[in-house]
Amino acid sequence: MKIDLVRIGNSRGIRIPKPIIAQCGLGETVDLRVENDCLIISPGRQPRRGWEQAFRGANGASSHHTASKTMDDELLLEGTEPNEFDHKEWRW
Repeated sequence: MKIDLVRIGNSRGIRIPKPIIAQCGLGETVDLRVENDCLIISPGRQPRRGWEQAFRGANGASSHHTASKTMDDELLLEGTEPNEFDHKEWRW
């Protein structure tokens, strides 16, 4: 499909037909990038979308997190001795 670029102030834009918007699942915001001299327009994604659900299921528990902790739930750095970075570089 060929479409004309339209003037929008000092920029140019395109009008995306409604069926293409629906087919691609585009919403109010899109991601825009250039790859190999091609303009890629993709549905806007929320950063970290679905992370909470993934974390809840990470130890094999159901989505209702239980109060009991497993070995995997412990902090990995707990019990390690402070190092030079902790003393000199780390600032709040």
